Amino acid sequence: MQTFSEIRTNDNLYIDKTAYIYRMANSDGKYFFLSRPRRFGKSLLVSTLQSY
Repeated sequence: MQTFSEIRTNDNLYIDKTAYIYRMANSDGKYFFLSRPRRFGKSLLVSTLQSY
């Protein structure tokens, strides 16, 4: 599954352990550098921010 909305629609469980989504959404920053290795959830994190 690649999108946060798909996870929630199908009643799957998603646990975000970074705790940065709220801080990112409510900060004054313009740009954010998401440094995660390949296949480590960058697209899902961006999708979660979009759904938020």
